[in-house]
Amino acid sequence: MFKKTRSDCTVGTFEKKHGLPAGTIRNRDGRDTRSDKLIGTIRREAEKLKKK
Repeated sequence: MFKKTRSDCTVGTFEKKHGLPAGTIRNRDGRDTRSDKLIGTIRREAEKLKKK
C-alpha cells in the first residue's frame, strides 16, 4: 500500500528519496520543475486545472 507524500516535501527531496534522476518531475509545458517547489503546490495547481 502506498503512502501519500507529505505536501511540505520539496521536488528535489522527493526525487532523491525515490531514486529518481533530477528533472523527472516536469511542469505542464514540459520544462523540469524547480527542485525547491513544494509537492503541495503541484497538487494545488493540478486541482485548479481540473476544476476549469
